[in-house]
Amino acid sequence: MQIFIDSADAKELKTLAETGLVDGVTTNPSLVAKAGGDFFDTLHQICTAVPGPVSAEVVAQDYETMLAEGRKLRGVAANIVVKVPLTQEGLRACKTLEAEGHPCNVTLCFSSTQALLAAKANATFISPFLGRLDDNGQDGMGLIREIRAIYDNYDFQTQILAASIRGVGHVRDAAIAGADCATIPPAVFKALYKHILTDAGLEAFLKDWKATGQSIL
Repeated sequence: MQIFIDSADAKELKTLAETGLVDGVTTNPSLVAKAGGDFFDTLHQICTAVPGPVSAEVVAQDYETMLAEGRKLRGVAANIVVKVPLTQEGLRACKTLEAEGHPCNVTLCFSSTQALLAAKANATFISPFLGRLDDNGQDGMGLIREIRAIYDNYDFQTQILAASIRGVGHVRDAAIAGADCATIPPAVFKALYKHILTDAGLEAFLKDWKATGQSIL
């Protein structure tokens, strides 16, 4: 499963990318506002730091302006993916942009029928929002399983990008359910490394090694 980071903090993304474990980035207007700074300068920095797909979202709601914004965003860097909302106008824009060679990430997906339409619009990515469904008493992970089944039934090439990830458990379950990617906050990415037994084992190994009085270098 590909791991994307959900952030617009260019400095932190550069540091995380240096692990070699980050496959891409997703941003949205809220994350950009939180990061501050010039929008296009920030995108350029992120695209330089992370060679994989970087989703940048349009803010227009009508078809023609979405197209104009999407084309402009694609001019920032070759690895930009145009993020559009799962609306009638958004899917129409997705279909056109994809036909022009501009990959799209359809966001704010909350049902498998919405995901079906995104695949028919030839979206490169579909972003089902797991955490928001869970917050509303629905089964977010069940949605991933439904989308996986539908896409496999018809050999759709749209990639399932699990979004609105709340913790390590969501990442694990999304991988088991067959999501192609998960976009996660930096804090969750760092938590993927952690296990109490790993920490305890390392502490014991280092203690035993120190007792030998030897050095590898």
